[in-house]
Amino acid sequence: MSADLASALAPLLAPVQDMFWAGFVVFLRLGAMMALLPLFGEQAVPVRIRLALAFAFTLVVAPAVAASLPDPGGPGRFLALLLGEAAAGLALGLLLRLLVIALQTAGAIAGQATSLSQLFGAGPGGEPSPAMGHLLVMGGLALAAAMGLHVRLALWMVDGYAVIPAGAVLDPGLMLEAGLGGVARAFALAVSLAVPFVAAALLYNVVLGVINRAMPQLMVTFVGAPALTFGGLVLMAIALPVLLDVWGAALEAALALPGGDLP
Repeated sequence: MSADLASALAPLLAPVQDMFWAGFVVFLRLGAMMALLPLFGEQAVPVRIRLALAFAFTLVVAPAVAASLPDPGGPGRFLALLLGEAAAGLALGLLLRLLVIALQTAGAIAGQATSLSQLFGAGPGGEPSPAMGHLLVMGGLALAAAMGLHVRLALWMVDGYAVIPAGAVLDPGLMLEAGLGGVARAFALAVSLAVPFVAAALLYNVVLGVINRAMPQLMVTFVGAPALTFGGLVLMAIALPVLLDVWGAALEAALALPGGDLP
């Protein structure tokens, strides 16, 4: 290619190069984020599907944030950008992943309280989990999909660049504060979701103790264990819609904040 031809094509190639650079920088963050996002980042989703989803979100997000992306710079700047964007994606994805962990924790607490913790099954993350936890997680993910999670995530990703600009160095103190706050809120949410089952188990044990004092000869444990299991299943059928509404409200609140729970 002659020098004259190269100089003539330069104005035409410059917008294409800028477009590919913007897509690459955005994909660095969204690709890391896709490994942890609720619904889209589950281990049950094949890796190729997650990669395709990361490309799809990149096509949506990149035009909205292209003006705020930094220039490539030298090799050192490029390496810092590569590591920084991947770390930002993992940090933001983890804040939303904590909401799914809250459902798993609530299911484990509820299963332990109702003597159903021995019923294990493979959860959407691949690891064994109590049946109640599996039901809560699958219900929560289905609710998130019905809420239009893909649209809300795209807006949340765009807003995240206002909190953590591309190329910015993450503050360890800020990340520690955000992580501790996210874990505390997730655990509080898990306990609040499991409160009906813990209260029912406490009432069951109090009643069982009164019956045992009144009738010492009766094996109240063998009589009451099936009642506790049946009561737990009935309570799950009644309380599950309310619990998922509470969790859905928490998910909406997290997606309404740019960058999740970052202060």
